[in-house]
Amino acid sequence: MSRDDEYSESLEEFLAKIARWYETDHEGFRTLYDAAVAHVVPMPEDTPNEVRCDWKNRNIRFLCDFFREWYHWESGVNNGLNYIEKFSWINYENDYGMVFVTRGPGYKMTADFTNLQGRWMDSPESKDLIKKWVAELGPKRMADYKVADWPNFNAFFARELADGKRPIDAKDDNSVVVASADCVINMIVDELTDTTPIPVKTVTMNIRQLLDDSPYAARFLGGTAVSCVLLPDSYHWYHAPVGGEVVESRDDIGGQYYGMRNFAELLNKGNVGYGYDYALFSNFRRGYVIIRTRYQDAQGGPDGEGYVGLVPVGLNSIGSVNFLDKFKGGTPSTPVPVEKGEKVGNFQYGGSLNILLFEPGRFPALQLLQGQRIGVLEQLARTAGLFTSPYHNHPPRRPLAP
Repeated sequence: MSRDDEYSESLEEFLAKIARWYETDHEGFRTLYDAAVAHVVPMPEDTPNEVRCDWKNRNIRFLCDFFREWYHWESGVNNGLNYIEKFSWINYENDYGMVFVTRGPGYKMTADFTNLQGRWMDSPESKDLIKKWVAELGPKRMADYKVADWPNFNAFFARELADGKRPIDAKDDNSVVVASADCVINMIVDELTDTTPIPVKTVTMNIRQLLDDSPYAARFLGGTAVSCVLLPDSYHWYHAPVGGEVVESRDDIGGQYYGMRNFAELLNKGNVGYGYDYALFSNFRRGYVIIRTRYQDAQGGPDGEGYVGLVPVGLNSIGSVNFLDKFKGGTPSTPVPVEKGEKVGNFQYGGSLNILLFEPGRFPALQLLQGQRIGVLEQLARTAGLFTSPYHNHPPRRPLAP
């Protein structure tokens, strides 16, 4: 492996590398970057100032200066996403930009930078960032978590819930499905096929690609997919939505780090991901677990055996999907028992969501009982940071956990 294909040891090495790649047109780097910035599409007129970045015909020095500023950002809960969104304007509705960030040397560049950020967030130097997050979250939200001397930011980001928080509903009733994470839930689509059109904007989702050609993919054809999008200040572990046995798991499916064609519209009219092209997520870094569960009839007796899928997807700025060791080896012949609500894994810094998959006819709709939580009356400041700033008459803009 050449040095150019290895991760950089420092920011200065990274910047020198991409400057050299541009000068020598390494693997077409200059050609692809120049084409990307030449074809940049103007940002919507109502784009907020804090996420504006005009990439039109910008040179390599601008790109290097942008990465330097991004690497040294001093973020609170919300503004970490600003840099992700600024970078996303390179490929906003721009085929040349999409090719640049998802292929060849541009992909290597994003992988290298993501690795550098992750290493910094694993370092003791990142502890000062924790103080800012704790202050912004405030004592009411922090009361949900165990207090710890977190050694670095990523340890804080995957912080543990305090005892008694998030009790599991109907833990002994296999017919009750629980949320896999602290999230905003959106029903993606019913009656999945290999190329199912989602009912808005005629976009498609390929279930076989999402599960990397798992033999269990066919189980979910004709079934339902549900999106669970994690917000920046959320609890970032994901849990089993049902009890049973893990019969297959993957946490190593590679993919791209950036390249959402329309990052700003992942949130659409207040409904996270509604009508978004979920086929895109099959290209991002992800994992999945397949849980064999036992359905119940009206008397609480057995109603057959079936399967539920949990697909954690790492989006912008995330390089891995972290499973607990227990769930890394489940197979049909050596299944791993899992309780409803049990921890499966976590995300560290980066954008993230879970997609839940159900077999045909088993999860027709979101259904709640009286008195159960359906949402929160938000503080105006949090709403402004996470759900507002309209583009194209789509009010919310903040889908992903930084």
